[in-house]
Amino acid sequence: MVKTIAAEKITLYDLEQRFKLQQTEDESFFSEWQESLPELTDIEKQRLARVEAIVANLERRSVLENTVKLAVVAPLLDLAGLFLPPFYVSTEDSVEVVATDEDILVRGRIDVLVLKEQLWVLVIESKRAEFSPKVGIPQVLSYMLAAPNGTRPRYGLVTNGTDFIFVKLVCQDVPRYGRSRQFILGQDHDLYRVLQVIKRLAEIVGQEK
Repeated sequence: MVKTIAAEKITLYDLEQRFKLQQTEDESFFSEWQESLPELTDIEKQRLARVEAIVANLERRSVLENTVKLAVVAPLLDLAGLFLPPFYVSTEDSVEVVATDEDILVRGRIDVLVLKEQLWVLVIESKRAEFSPKVGIPQVLSYMLAAPNGTRPRYGLVTNGTDFIFVKLVCQDVPRYGRSRQFILGQDHDLYRVLQVIKRLAEIVGQEK
């Protein structure tokens, strides 16, 4: 009998045991978040400053998922050009992934999925602001494991609106992933870097044939 697990309940241990997922510490594996980042324009920096001001106001209350997506994620996707061709944004998609031994299903919903044709560009899980984005990494990886075009790198972003972590997954002999450092809104212009990384990943994927 096949066992079903909600994606939000999945753990890294589950993915390691069922999908043979491995984390790599090789810095060259996921260099995209550090190298060849595009420069931001003054207009983009002004827009990000406005996003930070909005979040500062929202932090006076609990920032829920929908508020995070509205105030932070949507402007970042817009500034990165991901609402325009060749990209399009699909929200609240259902996805199912089957483990290699076929005795378990991981099922859940994607908060925001950015696609270029059949290539998954960014999987973004919005979490309540009280939780670290680290709790969303297993969930994002479970979705990314279900992506088509198995030989191409897949990129993910987990955010609670104030903290951001990028993830890269490559599925070849065994699935391997790496992650960026944690970026924190309001510290050292980290939001600038978040937008730069998104734009860089969009550039890489946009060049895929």
